[in-house]
Amino acid sequence: MNKSYTGSLRARRTLIYICFGILTLLSLLPFAIMLADSTRSVVQLNTGVSLLPGSSLGHNIKVLLSYDFNLGHGMFNSAFIAVVSTALSVYCSALAAYALVAYDFKAKRLVYAFVIALIMIPGQVSMVGFYQFMIQLNLLDNYIPLILPGMCAPASIFFLVEYMGTVYNKDYADSARLDGASELKIFHSVMLPMMKPGLATMAIFGFVFSWNNFLMPLMLISDKNLYTLPMMVQTITALGAGGHTVEWGAVYSGLSITIAPIIIVYLILSRFIVGGGTAGGVKG
Repeated sequence: MNKSYTGSLRARRTLIYICFGILTLLSLLPFAIMLADSTRSVVQLNTGVSLLPGSSLGHNIKVLLSYDFNLGHGMFNSAFIAVVSTALSVYCSALAAYALVAYDFKAKRLVYAFVIALIMIPGQVSMVGFYQFMIQLNLLDNYIPLILPGMCAPASIFFLVEYMGTVYNKDYADSARLDGASELKIFHSVMLPMMKPGLATMAIFGFVFSWNNFLMPLMLISDKNLYTLPMMVQTITALGAGGHTVEWGAVYSGLSITIAPIIIVYLILSRFIVGGGTAGGVKG
C-alpha cells in the first residue's frame, strides 16, 4: 500500500515538473526568438522564425546607434522614472496597508472596498481625463505625471494588505510601544522588515510596469530629450510609415537592451522573496 502510494506520488510530481517545464520553455521562447532575431539581418528575418543566431549583431547595434537619439540617455530616463516611481509606490502602499491591517477605524471596510473598486477600473478609462488635467496643470513634457500616480497604486495596496494579514503580529507592535517607539518608528523598524518578501514582489511588478510603460509617456512627452527607452525603440518602427525600410534587427536589438535592466532587478530582489519565505517558515 505504501509503495503504491509512493509510486503514485512520484508520478504526480513528475507530471507536475514536466508541465512546469513545458510552461517555462513556452514562456522563454519569445525571448529566445527576440535574442536570435537581434543578431539576424533583414534578409534573414524575412525568411521566417528561427532560433539560430545570425552574424549581424554588430551591424544591428550600429544601425540602432545611428538613429537620432541617445540610447544611454533613454535608458537613464527610463531608469529614473522606474526607480523613483517604484520606491514611492512600494513605500506608500506599505504604509497604507499597515494602516488598514493594524488599526481599527470607522469606514475601514469602506476604504478597503474603494481600493478594490479602483483596481477594477481599466486605466484606459481615465487616460483622456488625466491628459486634460495635466494640460491644465501645465505638466506636459514632465516626469511628475509618470511618477506621482504610483504613490496610490490600488493593486499594490491590495496585495500588501493581503500579505501583511498573514505576517502581522500585534504583540511586536505593542512591545515596541512599551519601549517608547513612535508609530512611524514601529512601521520602519518592525513592520517593513516583516514585509520584505511582499515589498520585493511589488517592487518587481512596479519596476517592470513603469519601465515598460509606453502609452502614457507617448501621450505626455513630446520632447525627445525626455524620451524613455521604449519610446526611442518605437521611433525606429515609425520610420516605416514614411516609406523607409525598417531595420527589424536593430529593433530587436533595442528590445533586447530594454529587458536587460528588468532581469537585473529581478535577480537582485528575488533573493529577498526566497529569504523572506524561509524566515517566515521557521517563525514561531
